[in-house]
Formats: sequence, structure tokens, C-alpha cells
Amino acid sequence: MWNGDYLFSLNNLVQKDFKARYRNMSLGVFWSVLNPLVTMAVLVFVFSKIYVNPRPYFPVFILCGLVPFNFFTLAWSTGTGSLLDNASVMKRVPVPREIIPIATVLGNCLHLVIQIALLLTFTLALGLRVNRSWIWLPYIWAMYIVFVCGLTLISSVLNVFVRDIRYFVEAFNAVLFWIVPVIYDFSDIPAPYKELYHLNPVSALILALRFILIQGSPPPLSLLFNLCWCSFLMLGVGLLFFRKLKDGVYDYL
Repeated sequence: MWNGDYLFSLNNLVQKDFKARYRNMSLGVFWSVLNPLVTMAVLVFVFSKIYVNPRPYFPVFILCGLVPFNFFTLAWSTGTGSLLDNASVMKRVPVPREIIPIATVLGNCLHLVIQIALLLTFTLALGLRVNRSWIWLPYIWAMYIVFVCGLTLISSVLNVFVRDIRYFVEAFNAVLFWIVPVIYDFSDIPAPYKELYHLNPVSALILALRFILIQGSPPPLSLLFNLCWCSFLMLGVGLLFFRKLKDGVYDYL
């Protein structure tokens, strides 16, 4: 099914999504850097001048939470509305419908690469060094993207039938900032909830990044294993769910 023509369509959709996001914006792609920088600056000020936090390398600590969180919320939100936003493309181009939400997630990966570069730049600028644990970075990011693709497949097809799904996703993303360790440490989480955080791919990625970049050590194998099976389980469920409902999509577009 995924022949050269479909891959060509996927590539075009990814480029279209990325270009459309910054069209007619005076700062263009610079917004990919500006948004996390502004948020980081505010949080560093609050937790260094108002609520004094002695944690070393605090800007890197914050960016380890913000970069995964920003990607998740943006990719899931835009991916959820992708089928409706690309209804005209679906009617003209004979490609698997699964390509549409996946292309939207991958389009956000171009935005993500810029923010990862910002994170690594701050890591080195503050005196932290490249270490052997950096070899795990491609793996944990790949698992994370797989998870978001699976989740987006579910929410995008549901959003065609129940248009409130998109608003539910936006509301949940607002709550998510406080239930993943963006601004607090994993050690602050009460023991009964720690395993749940390990099973949450957003939290797991944040924790893994802090192990690798700040502590200079590899993440626990249990965390890496949980990130892998949770991500592929979500992708498998997403594909099955999407294919079960996709035949009725045209009737609701």
C-alpha cells in the first residue's frame, strides 16, 4: 500500500503543512525558537527571583520539559483537525487516509528539530558536555513521535464524527502542563504515582532527557522499555481504530 506515489504524497503534505503554518508571518520559522525562549525566560525568572530554586542548569531543566510538551500539544492539536482541514485534498488525491494525520505530525517534526537544536545549544552553552548517553536521543524522540502519531490517528478520525473532540484536546493540553513534570522534578512526585509517570510517554521523555543532558547518564532500561511498548501499542491501536472508522469519513466531511 505504501508505494512510491504514496510516499511522494506524504512528503508533499508534510511540506505543505510546514509552509502553511508560517505563511504571511513576518518572523516566519523564527517563532519555533521564540516561543520556547520566552516561556523559558519567564519560568527561569519566576523560579530564580520569586520562588528561589537552587537547581543547577535550570534553563536546560526547563527546556527538557518545554520542548517535548510544546511538540506534543501542537502536533496533537493540529493533527486532530487534519482530516477536516484537508478535506479537499482527500477528495482529489487517492492516498490512504492515514497519511493525512501522520503528515501533520511529521510536519511538526520540522518545527521540533529547531527546538531540539535550541535545547542542545543551551546544554552546551551552560557548560554541560556531550556524553555517551546522547546516543539514546534519537531513540527516545523516535518513540515519542510514534506515540503521537498513534494518538493523532484516533483523535483525528473521531473529530470528523464528533467536532467537539478538537476542543477537548485543546482543553486537555492546558491541563497537561501541570500533570507532566515540565516545571518540577520527578523526585517531587509522590511514590504511588511514579510508575504512572513512567508509563506516560510525555513524562518519560522529559525524564529521559534530564538523565541524558543534565545528569550525563543513560535513562533506566525500564523507562526505555515502557516508552517503546507504550508508543507502539498506541500506534497499533490508532491504526486499527482509524481503519475501522475511515469508511464513514466521507459522509461527514
